Amino acid sequence: MRFLFLCLLTLCTSGAYAAQIIRGPYIEDPTQSTMVLRWQTDEPTPAWLEYGPSPRCNQILKINPEGTQHKAILYGLVPNQDFCYRLYVYNTARDGVQVPVEGSFRTLYSAERKEVHFLAFGNTADTSTQAIPQENEAQTSVLAGLFGKARNETTEGEDPKKLLAQQMAQTDADFLIHTGDLTASGLDEDADREFFAPYKDVLKKTPLFIALGANEYGPDRDNRESKSFIRTNYSRFHDMSWSNATPKYYSFDTANARFIFLDANAAYGAVWAPDIDEKSTQYQWLRTTLAGAGEKWKIVVVNAPMYSTGQKGPANEAAANFIPLFERYGVDLVLQGAEADYERTFPMYQDEPNPRGVTYVTLGGGGATPTRRVSSHPSTARFVSAYHYADVKISDRKLTMTVYNERGEQLDKLELYI
Repeated sequence: MRFLFLCLLTLCTSGAYAAQIIRGPYIEDPTQSTMVLRWQTDEPTPAWLEYGPSPRCNQILKINPEGTQHKAILYGLVPNQDFCYRLYVYNTARDGVQVPVEGSFRTLYSAERKEVHFLAFGNTADTSTQAIPQENEAQTSVLAGLFGKARNETTEGEDPKKLLAQQMAQTDADFLIHTGDLTASGLDEDADREFFAPYKDVLKKTPLFIALGANEYGPDRDNRESKSFIRTNYSRFHDMSWSNATPKYYSFDTANARFIFLDANAAYGAVWAPDIDEKSTQYQWLRTTLAGAGEKWKIVVVNAPMYSTGQKGPANEAAANFIPLFERYGVDLVLQGAEADYERTFPMYQDEPNPRGVTYVTLGGGGATPTRRVSSHPSTARFVSAYHYADVKISDRKLTMTVYNERGEQLDKLELYI
């Protein structure tokens, strides 16, 4: 294999430009037998990818044609398996390759396995220039101590995203969930600075799933002229191909869990987002997908929060339509975004805390400046204004979610059982 690689490199040397990898590699769209690897270079170049079961990475060689936007679909994988890869591009002299970028990934699990381990975070938009809204005196006196004050203690000059990424990169997770709002503008030109660069060490070793946020539809999402925005700035660079609605909403199964990603951005005025009313295709799809999950763990990921006491508050239209389905079909956990805070509800059923209900968790501390709580609601079990991410483990009939800040300090812990 190594001899073949060197021979192919010699044949392809003429006419190539020296190139640098400026985005990625990042991994998306895993199945039990395939994976998608993407990267971007500053100059057109061919690329060479070696991969195989870990720790041997050189069993298969794939050549990517010359270009700046690279996508490699890896076939013939097996479930429940760790893989590693090496990615090569030309050196400056064009007489060899640069030191390879190395990474790893894990395929999805087959149904008989009963353990899943993933990380979840969201709202990596850069809002550092925006002022942090302040609590008023009444809110502070009533809520301080019960829910905590802001936990934004990052030393000046340190990037909280990079600190979060350092913590996350130390975890050997199966995959990574993003609850939406990759950037503040939704523009691809901001994606490297706000998302890909700070989280690069996590993205090259952990397959990514994204729930579309309002920002992905752009600042003019309420204008019908915005139709091409999401295609130009998001769809060209991401693969979430689990359903015909890609990249709007989709689902996947791994081990004993079903994950369902919704697009509720119609509630935020996105005219090209899928409808969310009871007659909509998305609603009917959600009902069928939940009904067919059987005894699996049912975890929903949606950017628009069903419950929230943060700056934006709940997305009432989405909540009115989706919550009855969540309760009827026994959803165990809903991961939400949009807000720049962490909030966990008690299990909720018919708008009241109830042990048989659904737990809602807002994960919006991936980079946006943390914001304060602005209202109260009996649903809230925990609220923290801080940068954060969640580490979630499923072991058979038990789910444990531990939430950490950028310093690795524990902010909350949740245990659920089915």
